[in-house]
Amino acid sequence: MNLPNILTLSRILMIPLMVVSFYWFGPDGKIGAAVLFALAAVTDWFDGYLARKLNQTTPLGAFLDPVADKLIVAVALVLLVENFASMWLTIPASIIVGREIVISALREWMAELGKRANIAVSYVGKVKTALQMASITILMASGDHQLLIEAGYVTLYLAAVLTIWSMLVYLRAAWPELRGKA
Repeated sequence: MNLPNILTLSRILMIPLMVVSFYWFGPDGKIGAAVLFALAAVTDWFDGYLARKLNQTTPLGAFLDPVADKLIVAVALVLLVENFASMWLTIPASIIVGREIVISALREWMAELGKRANIAVSYVGKVKTALQMASITILMASGDHQLLIEAGYVTLYLAAVLTIWSMLVYLRAAWPELRGKA
């Protein structure tokens, strides 16, 4: 167990705290949930940076990091879909969660073929993640502030567009394997 892995585990532990804050503490709780989510987003970047910088990458960290990311984003999107009860939020949230399922399955399958490196994280994926994290944080903290809600929706739709784009990049990289012609 090293510092990067502890940071990754802390993201997973923040999930129930985020949910409790979101529901139990009223408008201030939603801001608290947004702060927890933003803190998780920062630790996502920081744990990877530290693991590389301190040469502390581990198989546990390589497994837990994407799991922690997907869990906290999926739970946060579920909270927001329920809170806003809007088709306009449900559509990009469904795209984001659906893409994560498709890409996780694709990565697992490619790993079984020994070709996991063919679908490494791309720059588009990193920008998509940053936009997702920003939009979720904004929407959680928005309260009744219409300008923040609109900014959160716009950012979430940009993230959804990049989500589709990055999924197509990954599928294109894996296409020869998917067609059986590699």
